[in-house]
Amino acid sequence: MLIGQTQIRALIPHAGAMCLLAGVTRWDTTQITCIAQSHRDINNPLARNGKVGALCGIEFAAQAMAVHGGLTGVVGQRPRAGLLVSVRDVVAKVEYLSDYTEDMLIDAEQLMSEQSSVCYNFTLHAGEVELLRGRAIVVLDADRVTT
Repeated sequence: MLIGQTQIRALIPHAGAMCLLAGVTRWDTTQITCIAQSHRDINNPLARNGKVGALCGIEFAAQAMAVHGGLTGVVGQRPRAGLLVSVRDVVAKVEYLSDYTEDMLIDAEQLMSEQSSVCYNFTLHAGEVELLRGRAIVVLDADRVTT
């Protein structure tokens, strides 16, 4: 593993059990692959009745995107405040992530990066099984946006 959870915690604002990722196995300027085991934990903060629903995978993907931004310098050492403003083309191929005993791999590919926003495609797998896929847009410095 290239980067462990301790380093991830320094790159994203999530603390405690809400840091869902265990590590980073691969990354470059446009892509990242993260690994997670927390989808199997019945005490996962996203679990309901001990099960982690497939759409919770969007949060796993969002954390992978935040780690990528921190590693590539797109958003600096620690990500600026970000707001997930859009998820599109989301396809859940399973009902629960927690039904899979294999480690989950989260792949994210940066499609666009501007000073105020980023866009990624993401895919989650457990072994050979694709669990979830989609596209997400995050607005950076969301705490500075006024309405």
